[in-house]
Amino acid sequence: MSSTFVIHQVVLMSLLLCIYYASGQLVLSTGIKVNYTRKINHFAIFFLPLALDLVFTYQKSTSTKVVALLVGISSLAIFVKPLRERIRAAGVMFVSFDRPEDRPHTLLWLTTQYLAAAVVIIPLVAYLSSIGQAKLALIPVLINGLGDGLAEPVGVRFGRTKYRTRALFSDKLYVRSIEGSLCVFAFGVLSIVALRQSFTTPQFVAALAIIPIATTLAEAWAPHTWDTPFIYGVGGLALVGILNFT
Repeated sequence: MSSTFVIHQVVLMSLLLCIYYASGQLVLSTGIKVNYTRKINHFAIFFLPLALDLVFTYQKSTSTKVVALLVGISSLAIFVKPLRERIRAAGVMFVSFDRPEDRPHTLLWLTTQYLAAAVVIIPLVAYLSSIGQAKLALIPVLINGLGDGLAEPVGVRFGRTKYRTRALFSDKLYVRSIEGSLCVFAFGVLSIVALRQSFTTPQFVAALAIIPIATTLAEAWAPHTWDTPFIYGVGGLALVGILNFT
């Protein structure tokens, strides 16, 4: 792997840690809800790599994607309880993720969600690349990054029609809203329209008919905090089916 890729990863992780710290300070000093700071972090994780790609250009491959995912997952190690209790900066960063209703499973759910997402998205990208359709992997990524990214803050602020879901390793019920879930549907439609040229006409029609509603239901039924692997999995399977049978 090139030195440019290494620099890209070092700069990315440095900026992300700074954003986590600033978000944590917002929670501690202003009382802003963690539901919002988590999404600040979410959008930073989504957009910063894209922005840095414009500055640090390197040859992307399956290996660079795998390494980047492993670096991101490994970075969560600084949030383990012994470290965050001894290193104040790590404790402040963790505050920006730590919703009270998620305790004591916050870190477990974060880590397992990222691992599950990696297990799903890497084979999907590899398959789409092998058939010359790598660009279509952006559809579930955009649905998750933008649609699911906005679902929680929209639901917290405007959600009136509530429904409940469970979480892994817990019997507690968690609240979601139809208004928030509609963000997933909207970005499902928008992402497919944005990539219209990658589909044949029958594929485009099938994608519009299937993927937005399928990923919306996946987000609605996914365990609390585990939206990402479900959106990637359902969206990816729908894409593969449409490309092969339409």
